[in-house]
Amino acid sequence: MMGSDASILWLFFGFRGRINRKAFLLGGLAMVVVTMFVLYRVSIAQELARGLDFWSTILAVVVFVSLWCQAALAAKRLHDMDQPGFWAVSMFVPILNFFAFIALCILKGTPGENRFGPTTNLPN
Repeated sequence: MMGSDASILWLFFGFRGRINRKAFLLGGLAMVVVTMFVLYRVSIAQELARGLDFWSTILAVVVFVSLWCQAALAAKRLHDMDQPGFWAVSMFVPILNFFAFIALCILKGTPGENRFGPTTNLPN
């Protein structure tokens, strides 16, 4: 829930509460930046022929954590639209991932409190 106990950990790892479009977009973009940085480091390690095992392991961890974070962000965004977070599984289907991300960035949440809690304090 978004309140005085809101934190980065809650944003990326929690499945309860609601987030608005702005928080969802920024969180999603942060995950892309981290993943792209690690991919860049893997490509450099490949060219230099050293450190590839290390960066490949880091990439595997980042991809797993990123999937979790995407699901948590999507579930809270769906809660903002008064929908069950179960539909966040669409973020795991490659062709649906992009369209689901765009839809969750565009569609407005329900105004005021809903069954998943009060609106976030962040501006849309």
